[in-house]
Amino acid sequence: MAGRVIRIERVSSRVGIVEEPVFTSKGYQLADPAHGKHKHHAEHAIHVQTLDEAAVLIGKGFSLRMGAKGKPPSLIAPKSLRIVRDGE
Repeated sequence: MAGRVIRIERVSSRVGIVEEPVFTSKGYQLADPAHGKHKHHAEHAIHVQTLDEAAVLIGKGFSLRMGAKGKPPSLIAPKSLRIVRDGE
């Protein structure tokens, strides 16, 4: 896939809510599928600085933490994410 990642969207957002990847002081937070049912635990979090890096990991099965104003963030499975690149 060519082009820089400009946005990562949830395929089916909750009604009336625009969810975006959460950027923390450590970067975008993803969960490694190798940790199974414990992947959501903070000690297993993987952080990256760019959406391009996040997109690579999503392609490998990592979940992405997304949130919206007034709503707690949650992990979104890769099959529920759409990666938008410039030029698309």
